[in-house]
Amino acid sequence: MFDSEFERNLFDLRRSKLQEIEKLGQAAYPNQFAFTHTIAQVRAAWGETAAEALDSAKPQVSIAGRIMAIRAQGKAGFATLQQEASRLQIYVRLDAVGEQGFALYKLLDLGDHIGVSGYLFRTRTGELTVHVEKVTFLSKAMLALPEKYHGLSDVEIRYRQRYVDLFTNLDSREVFVKRAKALRALRAFFDSRGYLEVETPMMQPIAGGAAARPFITHHNTLDMDLYLRIAPELYLKRLVVGGLDRVYEINRNFRNEGISTQHNPEFTMLEFYQAYANFQDMMDLTEELFRFVAMEVNGTTKTVFNDVEIDLGKFERLTMREAIVKFWPEGATKTRPALAEFGTPGKLEEWVAELRSIGRHVDYKPDEPAGRTIASIFEAVAEEHLVQPTIIYEFPTAVSPLSKQYPDNPDFVERFEVYAGGFELGNAFSELNDPVEQHKRFADQLAERARGDEEAHQMDEDYVRALSYGLPPTGGEGIGIDRLVMLLTGSKSIRDVILFPLMRKTGNEGTGNNGQEEGQ
Repeated sequence: MFDSEFERNLFDLRRSKLQEIEKLGQAAYPNQFAFTHTIAQVRAAWGETAAEALDSAKPQVSIAGRIMAIRAQGKAGFATLQQEASRLQIYVRLDAVGEQGFALYKLLDLGDHIGVSGYLFRTRTGELTVHVEKVTFLSKAMLALPEKYHGLSDVEIRYRQRYVDLFTNLDSREVFVKRAKALRALRAFFDSRGYLEVETPMMQPIAGGAAARPFITHHNTLDMDLYLRIAPELYLKRLVVGGLDRVYEINRNFRNEGISTQHNPEFTMLEFYQAYANFQDMMDLTEELFRFVAMEVNGTTKTVFNDVEIDLGKFERLTMREAIVKFWPEGATKTRPALAEFGTPGKLEEWVAELRSIGRHVDYKPDEPAGRTIASIFEAVAEEHLVQPTIIYEFPTAVSPLSKQYPDNPDFVERFEVYAGGFELGNAFSELNDPVEQHKRFADQLAERARGDEEAHQMDEDYVRALSYGLPPTGGEGIGIDRLVMLLTGSKSIRDVILFPLMRKTGNEGTGNNGQEEGQ
């Protein structure tokens, strides 16, 4: 419970203060306080009212909050109460609150919760203040708050002790307020377009819908292993087969992967599917969606991320091969690619060798499909440059087992990914609805698993069976909500936008999720 002997001693000291407060007739842990206004409401109603008008009306208020500053001056004192993101000063005088009330005031500490009743006035400096007539004790902070001018500044402690971070760093609190606005905006966008919000299983017998390593759990009664969901995709498309033409889900996914500024093993995604649409329809819808959410959250399509202004209202569209040519490194000039050369035998190997010669890491195996190599080259040369909103389309079939192929070019599929800030935000395609071809793609993925690819897709016979009942032409997409919120709030790490990110054990945790081991 305690990180140091100092904390233990402080806890004991404040416990003795709590006992003294009880002796004054105050409950140590009362179960309510009847307030008349929130602090935000007080500021909204009287924040601009002149001192003379307040002196004349003496508006009566009862408010509650956490003490964020406190000072006593003889028989009087000031304190600052905080409730959510609003603060208000209070003034406590011995002759106004009485002997017991002022004795209680002197036993208060930073972080304590209190309720006060009194009337509003302005101090000589013009500060809106409550002239307190009654003090009610609500809760004692048994541990010290962080230093008042810097809040909780240690980044790792901020993630582990989010409960402290939220009331000491109001900027951090604003991030999660904006996250909630983004979720509301997403729902409003799809609800207004006739989409139905649904829920699909989080424990699945087959980990499908994405290329990722799953977490495994076990159901005792059924004596079967299950996988935590890596994506809801295959279940959502089953619903489209069932006649739900427009569906979406805001879902929690779990992938047993490393942790970085852009990855957390547990994360939130939006997935949506629309019957009788294709990937081009999804492109248009995506651009419209990003503009709408940005306006709802920030009032503008522009945001600043990593000190760069990004306009979520303007998108560029490039094929994957066009992006490779456009962003080919200046230092790799011997074999600079041209679009017409992508099908030329030996060219991919030359480009991989050239990139490796200048220190670029490219995953490459001579016996793997050419499309997989193209995707690896794209990741090595282009992704980091996709800072302004960009749609990358025309993906290789080899890395797209659930996408529909171009009718005139079966080596590529009708798929795109959305990038901004230098990382991927979304993935979409015209859904493959041929059950025979889908079964073949699953079989190809099983071959990749046999070659050592642990993230290759498993065979899902029931999904193939669902397709056999007829999936209409369908466009679908998944968007990472955590990364979208990073962009909207200018947050540099995914942990800044997740209330309780997964953290490595330190030995002092209890049973909360912050006491779990980091992903592999």
